[in-house]
Amino acid sequence: MAEVAGFPDWDGDIAAARALQVELAARVVVRDDYRQPLRTIAGFDVGFEDDGATTRAAAVLLDADSGQVLASEVARIPTRMPYIPGLLSFRELPALLLALERLPQAPDLAFVDGHGIAHPRGLGIAAHFGVATGLPSIGVAKKTLVGSGSEPHQMRGAYTPLRHEGAQLGWVLRSKVNCNPLVVSPGHRVSMASSADLVMRFTGKYRLPEPTRLADRLASRRDEGRG
Repeated sequence: MAEVAGFPDWDGDIAAARALQVELAARVVVRDDYRQPLRTIAGFDVGFEDDGATTRAAAVLLDADSGQVLASEVARIPTRMPYIPGLLSFRELPALLLALERLPQAPDLAFVDGHGIAHPRGLGIAAHFGVATGLPSIGVAKKTLVGSGSEPHQMRGAYTPLRHEGAQLGWVLRSKVNCNPLVVSPGHRVSMASSADLVMRFTGKYRLPEPTRLADRLASRRDEGRG
């Protein structure tokens, strides 16, 4: 019934989807296995059009050293399933894969708007994306889905562990002073120790790291870009 990337056709079987998440989560690699030095990075985000009937995925490819945008793409497909808490990746991943396919090259590291392993079954959208594509990935979320962590210091770049049932799932990261912290977690082929530092490496004056900030603009139609 299922492929690595998700369901070929959503049949409403929530239990099967959750079982597949557990299966795919076992394939997640939480250690540094990305190209060093990085040459390219990319941001990915998803929005919806037509009252939710159309899924709109954005991908932005950047030079890792200069931050220059090398390419940006938007992919639109009919929304394949309703929103179901905990199963977001099955709803959004098909459009994200199409947006990735349209980039001129795959990035060395992907920043995905959403969670990595900081998910009830260890397979948020960034982790699912990483396993499906094989690309190193990090989840950058605006809110906590599971787990808890103490409030980080107001100093830019401060972070504290996000834990659930004794296990660390990610970091609560203060990316900008006087702004709510981000929730950062490894997606695939990135270690826990490296994930927050990598996000800060590509974060400028805004709360979001530049790859997902630019992808968010495209996905939410604040910047139409190409596609």
